[in-house]
Amino acid sequence: MNLTRRGFIGANLALVLAPAATLDSWQGVGRIVAVGDVHGDKDALSAVLKMSGLVDEKEHWIGGAAHLVQVGDVPARGIQTRQAFDMLIRLEKEAAVAGGKVHALIGNHEAGVMSGDLRNILPGEYSEFAGPDSVRKLERAHAAEATAQTAPGKPELSADELERRMGEWRERHPPGFVEHREAFSPSGYYGSWIRGNNAVIRINDTLFLHGGISPKFVSRTRASMNGKIQEELSDPERLLPGTATDVQGPLWYRGLAEGEEPMLERHLAAVLEFHGVRRIVIGHTVTRSCIRPRFGSRVVNVDIGLSRFYGLPPACLVIEAASAYVMHRNVTIPLPGRGQGELLKYLETVAQADERPSPVRKLIADLALRP
Repeated sequence: MNLTRRGFIGANLALVLAPAATLDSWQGVGRIVAVGDVHGDKDALSAVLKMSGLVDEKEHWIGGAAHLVQVGDVPARGIQTRQAFDMLIRLEKEAAVAGGKVHALIGNHEAGVMSGDLRNILPGEYSEFAGPDSVRKLERAHAAEATAQTAPGKPELSADELERRMGEWRERHPPGFVEHREAFSPSGYYGSWIRGNNAVIRINDTLFLHGGISPKFVSRTRASMNGKIQEELSDPERLLPGTATDVQGPLWYRGLAEGEEPMLERHLAAVLEFHGVRRIVIGHTVTRSCIRPRFGSRVVNVDIGLSRFYGLPPACLVIEAASAYVMHRNVTIPLPGRGQGELLKYLETVAQADERPSPVRKLIADLALRP
């Protein structure tokens, strides 16, 4: 068995059924806080939640009936992945007691870690899962891999070649690896929680998802997209190919973050109309500068890059009643209206709130050169 691709250990797991359909729309929510990709940095997540007034100094929910939307990509590129998941799972329960809600949306890295796409997983992420039996479990997995390499029908390997391959295998599988794969299996503690979450939701007049809605998915309902991704995550073999891995799918599409706005105006209008919303909030495509409004703030990219991997400051989007604003380093900045002048004014305010030199300055300079 390929431990990496299958995403779980052991051959005696019972069939994992896809979760029942989940609610994907909420109305009448007084306060919404949207946070971008976490990428294995619980401390960064904690900082932005404290800044927004959702948690106290001990990281307990004080947000009342507010809704927190974390737009996906909690794992990968950081060594606090397990801590970040644990915090969100705990806050989900605490918020529910207070009448609030935590929406941890499925991102491409959640789907990836469940399916065995581990290219961006750091050794420290595995170390979080290491325990007293890690060495024994690794030895068993090592023996199973060696057997698979020499199974009937496989090309015959010399002793030296087999030793080389197994040496490389050990380097890629540190203590904690087996427990990590078990935890993110469809029936594992984190895997089962992830596959019970949504990928696309609507709150009031705003649509939230990780990547974006492409022309291919413009007429797909939230229920159909969520249901398909949840179904695929119940058996990682279904991910290739599938909605969760489609580069035009809701976990991967980057057009709304990177495409030329005039070319996408009609498409964006169709998406907004289909879902009955006035704006779309996305992550996935890191801005490396600030929360980036596009299309006159009808699209807002909240993936600033707040993890230590990117090193950007805490920032989030807050939507209250009819107003929407960004919190950037504790400074409240209203979203800009349409027009380049409005956008430049917004970016200038962000730059002034930043430490010097602000990465936003380059963005301002580039925009100022455009006709």
